[in-house]
Amino acid sequence: MTSMPDHIRAAYVSEMAAADTTGDDAQRWAHLERVHIISQPYPWPHTRNHIAMLAFALGQHDRREALGQIVRIIVAAPGSLSGRYPEGNTGRVEAGLMKPMPVPDDLAEMLRD
Repeated sequence: MTSMPDHIRAAYVSEMAAADTTGDDAQRWAHLERVHIISQPYPWPHTRNHIAMLAFALGQHDRREALGQIVRIIVAAPGSLSGRYPEGNTGRVEAGLMKPMPVPDDLAEMLRD
């Protein structure tokens, strides 16, 4: 298992903090989605991101998203450990469980470093 490099951990922490402090629901989801892309290769941060998504979905009374996040919590760590995760996927129910998606340019550059 690979440990999270410092520059990726800093981005993870920054995006999670931004998600926690914004008052705008769409912005919160956007930050959590970016955290998801950043955290996919790392079992605990990846799982922790889905727990944050679940908490937010429950707060919004979004049953569909909450159920999808429960499934994702179960598969996040094994997916990270095995390297079987869809690169760029935002982690939301609407994105699908295994659909690869484009990685935003700034995140792609950071993840290449």
